[in-house]
Amino acid sequence: MQKEVDQYIQQFKSGYFTPLAQMARITEEVGELAREVNHFYGEKQKKATEAPNTVKEELGDILFVTLIMANSLDIDLTEVFENNMKKFNQRDYNRFERKEEK
Repeated sequence: MQKEVDQYIQQFKSGYFTPLAQMARITEEVGELAREVNHFYGEKQKKATEAPNTVKEELGDILFVTLIMANSLDIDLTEVFENNMKKFNQRDYNRFERKEEK
């Protein structure tokens, strides 16, 4: 995914935005996700004039801008994911009640 996003970004003269601009974009996308979750699962109904976005679409936008930020900072998200899973599997091994094995 990171390679494909990099190929997409490399076609533009502006290239990657600054980390601060990217952080603002991630924050904006998280706000849009919150709005969709509130509309779908909460009490706040959409206005008739609002576009019918979905939680899935907003999560996709967050993934895209996360990939952009990781690329611009030369961060390998596969490595980050593997390290996080190791951390959660060790640190949180007994944190939550597990399902009974059958």
